[in-house]
Amino acid sequence: MNAHIPFRALHARDAARSHWIDERRREARAVVADVVHHSDHLIRLACNVLVQHGETKQEREDARILLVVIDARQPARSAQRRDQDRRGAQ
Repeated sequence: MNAHIPFRALHARDAARSHWIDERRREARAVVADVVHHSDHLIRLACNVLVQHGETKQEREDARILLVVIDARQPARSAQRRDQDRRGAQ
């Protein structure tokens, strides 16, 4: 019997990619932990990172839920801006 040979050996590129993903995951967690002080756009980016690269199923699901909440807020904000613009133009 032959010994199991991995599909391909790990390269420096793989280690660098893993390190890069770990850094983005840490940054995303920091943004999500302090939602009040970040823009919706940045929160959306952080949630997308966690949905794709979260370490646990719970972390990925929580990020998906936060995305839904942020997206649900957006139409109301744009409607408020339109109302304010109309009032300012009068």
